[in-house]
Amino acid sequence: MKKAQHTKKPIKKPSKKQQTRLSRWFESLPNWLKVTLRSKWFKIAVIVAVFAYAFMWTGGTWFDFIRFPKVDNPNYGVSFSAKRARELGLDPHANLSALLSEMGIKNYRLMSYWDDVEKTRGTFDFAELDWEIAEIAKYGGTVSLSIGLRQPRWPECHAPSWAYELKGNAWKQALYAYMEIVVKRYEHNNTVINWQLENEAVNNWFGTCDPPDRERLNEEFDLVRSWSKKPIWMSLSDQHGYPVNQPTPDKFGYSVYRWVWNDKFPPYGTYLIYPTPVWYHRLRAVIIGAYTGKDIFIHELQLEPWGPEDTKNLSVEEQNKSMSPQQIHDNLSYAREIGAKDIYVWGGEWWYWRKTHGDPSIWNTVKHELETQR
Repeated sequence: MKKAQHTKKPIKKPSKKQQTRLSRWFESLPNWLKVTLRSKWFKIAVIVAVFAYAFMWTGGTWFDFIRFPKVDNPNYGVSFSAKRARELGLDPHANLSALLSEMGIKNYRLMSYWDDVEKTRGTFDFAELDWEIAEIAKYGGTVSLSIGLRQPRWPECHAPSWAYELKGNAWKQALYAYMEIVVKRYEHNNTVINWQLENEAVNNWFGTCDPPDRERLNEEFDLVRSWSKKPIWMSLSDQHGYPVNQPTPDKFGYSVYRWVWNDKFPPYGTYLIYPTPVWYHRLRAVIIGAYTGKDIFIHELQLEPWGPEDTKNLSVEEQNKSMSPQQIHDNLSYAREIGAKDIYVWGGEWWYWRKTHGDPSIWNTVKHELETQR
């Protein structure tokens, strides 16, 4: 007996009632977006994103699988902000003197905040900055001086209130005039070895600043070159920028952060590790060197907490979630594997704040680590 033959019937497209909510949503998308979602490059991007998330939420050690020789005898320095010291209720002079005499740090990145020095237009007060540079000189130290509108510490852009009242390009010319006074004041001071122009100049996600202005940045660079023979160093945008545009300084800076508080994307309200393994920084340095012929330095190595509030409002337990003695050791070891000879650490005001509040553990840890890792 022959089996009954069955003819294939064409598969009918499900009716709208039969489609799932997701499929109905997909069909409603523009054609260009549907093509993108179906493309192999989108799938690759999803895979990369999954790996990045896994890296951030699991500590990242499994992803940082290549070990590199640590740079010998790095030139450790520290960023110091008298403004930040005062925010923590500290005496800035006592803070800096302790870093020099007790911690033994000789290399400093100092700030020339516009709103501190020129509170009233045309009236300049360099007493604080003069004292800092002179004090460092007593110990045979060096100063890498931050200049420009955007300088380290919140709110990043430090313009005086009167500058916001200026119209058109008048405020820009006022900024240039201030920068010229700073540069010419310290041009012949041997303690100041270079300028750090506009901290993370094209970082457009952190700080209360206007969008990056590439034209102004190039103008500032050319002006500083005309005023000074000292090297100009510049820090890239956070941890991921590449110098594909002008200007080209004498050295490019990295910021290196590890454990930070996340309030930018899901899951919000958690600590995560930046997805930047050592090999990424090494590769980035090779690319920058090949493209520009310039070397790199670390302008900001995290050695203080990054939590949900200002550090002074966090408990010790909360501070330790993003910066503990063990993390201090790990961050310094990590930075030395990047291969940069000049490493400016971040947090000198916080170490001293903890010390003056009866907990010298962080201060002692940093001191021990810098002495043993030099």
